[in-house]
Amino acid sequence: MSNPSASLYVGDLQREVTEPMIHEVFRAIGPIQSIRLCRDAFTKISLGYAYVNFFQTEDAERALEALNYTPINGHPVRIMWCHRDPSIRRSGVGNVFIKNLHSDIDNKSLYDTFSVFGAILSCKVAI
Repeated sequence: MSNPSASLYVGDLQREVTEPMIHEVFRAIGPIQSIRLCRDAFTKISLGYAYVNFFQTEDAERALEALNYTPINGHPVRIMWCHRDPSIRRSGVGNVFIKNLHSDIDNKSLYDTFSVFGAILSCKVAI
């Protein structure tokens, strides 16, 4: 799936993950313009997600393809295109909810199962 932006959302980060840890993983793909780890305004504790901005869209595409579900600090992260328009994120259009999954099913296995049917923007198993 093509996206004119070179910005990626990186979610499911553990609180201990820092910008340098994210940089270490993503720099192997290509030059990074910036990384923003989102934190609580008062406590400065990580909110569990970040934005990685590449200079080139092609690098962002490669990062999405190669690094989705890659562990950072021992925990797999979820990567998707950054959607700056909040109406797209909140519309719920195209969302599929599945209940009663076996406890062995994780984000990656769910993604692998359903990706044969088409492009998946994001996939998460709620616990």
